[in-house]
Amino acid sequence: MPGQTFRIGADIGGTFTDLVLLDAGGSIATRKVCSTPDNYGRAIVEGMLELMQDRHLSPAELSELVHASTIATNAILEFKGAKTALITTRGFRDVLEIRRLRIPALYDLQYNKPLPLAPRRLRLEIKERIGARGVVLEELDEDSVRRAIETLREFNVEAVAISLLHAYANDRHERRVAELVRAALPKSVYVTYSTEILPEIREYERTSTAVVNAYVGPTVRNYLSALARDVRSLGVKGALQIMQSNGGIMTAASAERKPAYLTESGPAAGVIACAKLAHALGLENAISFDMGGTTCKAAMIEGGEPARTTEYEVGSGINLSSKLVKGGGYPIKLPFIDVSEIGAGGGSIVSLDAAGGLHVGPQSSGAVPGPVCYGNGGVEPTFTDAMLVLGYINPQALAGGRVKLDATRAHKVLEERIAKPMGLSVQDAAYGIYMVAAATMTRAVKAVTTYRGRDPRDFTLVAFGGNGPIAAAALAESLAIKRILVPPSPGVFSALGLLLAEVEHEFSMSLMMDTGRLSDERVLGSFEELETRALKEIKSDDHPLEQVELTRFAELRYSGQAYELSVPVQPGDKLADMVERFHAEHARTYGHRSEGDPVDLVAIRINARVISKQGSSTYSQLFAAKAPVTETLESAHRNAYFGKAHGWIRTPVVARSDLSKSWRSGPIVIEEYDATCVVPPGSRARVDDLQNIEIDVPVEAAQ
Repeated sequence: MPGQTFRIGADIGGTFTDLVLLDAGGSIATRKVCSTPDNYGRAIVEGMLELMQDRHLSPAELSELVHASTIATNAILEFKGAKTALITTRGFRDVLEIRRLRIPALYDLQYNKPLPLAPRRLRLEIKERIGARGVVLEELDEDSVRRAIETLREFNVEAVAISLLHAYANDRHERRVAELVRAALPKSVYVTYSTEILPEIREYERTSTAVVNAYVGPTVRNYLSALARDVRSLGVKGALQIMQSNGGIMTAASAERKPAYLTESGPAAGVIACAKLAHALGLENAISFDMGGTTCKAAMIEGGEPARTTEYEVGSGINLSSKLVKGGGYPIKLPFIDVSEIGAGGGSIVSLDAAGGLHVGPQSSGAVPGPVCYGNGGVEPTFTDAMLVLGYINPQALAGGRVKLDATRAHKVLEERIAKPMGLSVQDAAYGIYMVAAATMTRAVKAVTTYRGRDPRDFTLVAFGGNGPIAAAALAESLAIKRILVPPSPGVFSALGLLLAEVEHEFSMSLMMDTGRLSDERVLGSFEELETRALKEIKSDDHPLEQVELTRFAELRYSGQAYELSVPVQPGDKLADMVERFHAEHARTYGHRSEGDPVDLVAIRINARVISKQGSSTYSQLFAAKAPVTETLESAHRNAYFGKAHGWIRTPVVARSDLSKSWRSGPIVIEEYDATCVVPPGSRARVDDLQNIEIDVPVEAAQ
């Protein structure tokens, strides 16, 4: 309808780019388009045009585009970031080489650590020294800074990171060096200093975070500028917002200043949508399970909130939980939603090793060429090809007919590459692929539950992504999870999460002191100082302060421990309350508490969230009593294979709207525009008040 405002969320995946349009009346429209790796922004623009044309909407009425980008991560994974230099305190240029004494493969004597993003010839030392308590031990020698600048000019660097020893305690020298560098070098050179990104202890992590921020800075800046230009050329005047790794959104201008905050923005959006769903249903505990075309991702919702961490490594390959595998990438000590990621998606390549063992992923066929059944030149069998052979997905097309499928090609490649070498029928080989993928995915879920002292049987599995609803039942059975929820529009659920997220900024301060030596007044004053900074930055982005919600966190550890745990700080809490909450969290995470040991307060943190009135529809308002638009693309039944125990079964193929609140026994295949849900024999399904598909996994299978 012309004249109404609307919002769009756009999430780029390895295979598809997902878009969700939400109008002022709470009506939703979705679109999946193939990702365009040569220019990711092109897919966004194409999808936006299609959605607006279908709904007869004017680009001028788009009030907000919220985007989850992989551009920062890709720049690191592909080593296509800027030519980056580091300016640091004399004697500390090799912090990036020394790293921490950790490697991801403990007994691999041939392991090669990642090359620093700033090569040694571009790591320059200057004369200055600040102590751990912020006392200036050696004044800044500005002549040494100018000599470093001349070297930067000589090498034509594109980005500069500045990280000085103990700058978290006193950033005076860092700020002055940044002033000198910015004044002397062209404006096109991206300059960042560590304490504007991470004013916390740990020289290696702080330096690495600053270097990552500088390395991806020009790439992110150029990408966002080009995207904004392309979007504006359509006549769009609304704001461009970017999803952060912590699940909040920020302006494009803020993203250009702090691009390191974007490295896991896509996975975060799906977790936020899952948390909103859990809140709408009153679920305390849920597991977010997002399986797309390239990877599957799991995260924990506990007490209605996503689990978060400040420990993350980018560029280390598949991330089996931020806290479990270290040393394989580049640390970023920033707030992240704690997501575990495994290389198992629809495009994951199926292979046999030298011993004849079957593997699904982590290599992926990606958007180009994609699975063999896409007919775009793919020659390696994939998970999607196996699902086609099993009869789980539509044999003609996906995404409303956008992606045509060739079942004959899929059958042939599985037979030649997998079934014959293993001495199996094609259907048994395909079912084996399904089960191996499910077993692989259990690692992602256990990484955020079992390995953290949580029992997955106490959680509801929320499955989404283009392939999540296909694999959910097998995954739930292997983990003894009895209940599955598949939300409406599951294939674009992460894009919907973008429209449900709020503006968020995080601010931190190092204290690093034994709590026995701290006073309540000192800690309270530090929190108030952080809150003042938070409100100042929120105001600079033109957000009304009356809509700001501030949440406090404290990071504590037992003295002598290497890493801390984060606990919430409630209004009125004193230091003793924070310490007690830490003891309880330590017991829950590690199974024990040591109340007699001294506890250090390492840092404090403030989360500033803007509760926006724009597009303020709650999850319940969007889906209550509304039947989602669904589309069944073929006849009402087709043969599907459920392993040797059940064989081929003529299975009903239905739309979500064909289900009711009464239980319907499996097997059932539920087809939608953006995803397919498989309910196996023995399980049953229905829809709830919010149009979620609820799947009940039988008790005998869940033991």
